[in-house]
Amino acid sequence: MHSGTSLARDDLTVVNGISCTAVPRTLLDLATQVEPRSLKRSIDRAEELRRFDLTALDELLARSRGRRGVQAIATILADYTGPTGTRSDAEDRLLEIVEDAHLPAPAVNTWIPLPEGGGYSPDFLWRAERLIVEVDSRTYHARSRAFRHDRKRDRRLALLGFETRRYAASEVFSEPRRVGDELRAFLDNARR
Repeated sequence: MHSGTSLARDDLTVVNGISCTAVPRTLLDLATQVEPRSLKRSIDRAEELRRFDLTALDELLARSRGRRGVQAIATILADYTGPTGTRSDAEDRLLEIVEDAHLPAPAVNTWIPLPEGGGYSPDFLWRAERLIVEVDSRTYHARSRAFRHDRKRDRRLALLGFETRRYAASEVFSEPRRVGDELRAFLDNARR
């Protein structure tokens, strides 16, 4: 909750008749509460929803010098090129591993149509190498139905020549070097 003295007029908006902070101010407040990865995802989401206004955010940062959160946002914006298309912190971490290992960038959550209809959106796809990488968490993949569906989908994609490699979300955080080395080996093998 904010007091009236801590907010400038540009920091406020009304949504469905309810007064609240505008997106730039919300991002600044969020920057003091969350990890950089989550803050970046919030910026990505604002961009995807067409609610991100870089000019308004820059103006807020300029008038908020010395305030907590300003440096976190400035650091993200220094290298920001737009949304990555990731859907989780684990996917963000895998992208960092790919970058750190100097591997080619994969397509993220892109669509693969299936000949019998429908299709599938893998977490990561190296199309030329026909390599799919999934980052699974217990939240979405531990249920027996999801578990069976994942395996069935992997087999359908294998019939089309795609190889699927699965990582537990915990692995991408606890063993990034091993994951990077394995991804390099999978890509090298796919090119042979």
